[in-house]
Amino acid sequence: MLRFAPSPTGDMHIGNLRVALFNSLLSRRRNEPLIVRIEDTDKERNIEGKDKEILEILDLFGIEYKDVIYQSGNLRFHRAMAIQLLQDKKAFNCFCTPEELDRKRELAKARHKPFRYDDTCTHLPPEATIDNENPFTVRLKRPEAPIVVHDIIKGEATFDPEDIDSFIIMRAEKYPTYNFACAVDDMLADISLVIRGEDHFSNTPKQIAVRNALGYDKQIEYAHLPIILNEEGKKMSKRDNASSVKWMLSEGFLPAAVANYLVLIGNKTPQEIFTMDEAVEWFDLENISRAPARFDIEKLRFINREHLKRMEDKELSRYVGFADDAIGKLAKLYLEEASTTKELKAKIAAIFAEKSVPDEFKESAEIKAVIKTAPFFETFDALKRHIVDTTGIKGKPLFKSLRILLTGAEHGPDLDAVYTHIKHYLGEIVK
Repeated sequence: MLRFAPSPTGDMHIGNLRVALFNSLLSRRRNEPLIVRIEDTDKERNIEGKDKEILEILDLFGIEYKDVIYQSGNLRFHRAMAIQLLQDKKAFNCFCTPEELDRKRELAKARHKPFRYDDTCTHLPPEATIDNENPFTVRLKRPEAPIVVHDIIKGEATFDPEDIDSFIIMRAEKYPTYNFACAVDDMLADISLVIRGEDHFSNTPKQIAVRNALGYDKQIEYAHLPIILNEEGKKMSKRDNASSVKWMLSEGFLPAAVANYLVLIGNKTPQEIFTMDEAVEWFDLENISRAPARFDIEKLRFINREHLKRMEDKELSRYVGFADDAIGKLAKLYLEEASTTKELKAKIAAIFAEKSVPDEFKESAEIKAVIKTAPFFETFDALKRHIVDTTGIKGKPLFKSLRILLTGAEHGPDLDAVYTHIKHYLGEIVK
């Protein structure tokens, strides 16, 4: 079983989508089910409706999953297993106040040392560990031996007990901390492989420590993906528009192209342009680079353009507001100067909009009148001959006026090719 475990605390980041795509590919490649676990135990940061938004995005990208689980639904298991650890003396109640801990953190900082819990409450007598008046947390006793993490991408790393520390597993409000809930949930779901961002790498030994303490001996594989840097080489933040999947979609990038790009970067692939169905055949975590991947909007635009070229004409037509193969073919003529559906829609909209003709092309009014009363012509050459014969206008005044009247722009694809796809719409175009 694999899992994708997003938090409903904001817009989906492209790094999260990349994790979801990798999980989906491995789920299909290994023929193991994928579940979505909404990690909603941090109630103060949860944003209403974000869970539904996450699932909508996964569906839009064709990511199939067996089930959706809400972490909050496992709360009774989190509490039961914390009690078990206390009974087995592998965890202990901690009565240290936040103020005491802050004071010790400042002291460690002043000594230029990392803060570690000093085991103040580790060996309290049994009668002192039951207190219904003073709040307390539950801490897992630090492991006695180092914990080794085997990561498919990052390699092997060893964490000493001091680094893992006696960390909190249940807060004073009796809700689990992230690492405890995550470890228990992975056990409950029988997860075999965890793919996630490398910012979670330091959490892994703590989660292994929880499972070890609970006597769970199944080995879970790990793969921590390097971060995605922005175009300046810095970690992407919410200030980077391109970090948001919603922004990409609103800008007219196709889900297929975004998926293609996120699987491509930092990866060795047999080809540059591919679908997820094609990627299933060769995808391998062993080919993922340990180095951070850098986001390149121009590369994404190129990939998006290639997917638009592959798209069926009628489908592309719907993207730009029509349902006609001819308009889909017309849109593809603009792929030399446009690379998103948003840009293509603007190009097509300009063709059907009211035209504003510059004063320098005063002949356009006469040409427009001829077009409006002209019979149907199968070819652009035939239409031109009719206009020249009727008005005597030719050369640059004719071609510039025709381009603006037919396309709403002074520059663009060859008019002969454009006319092939708009000839049945001239009544709507030249009003």
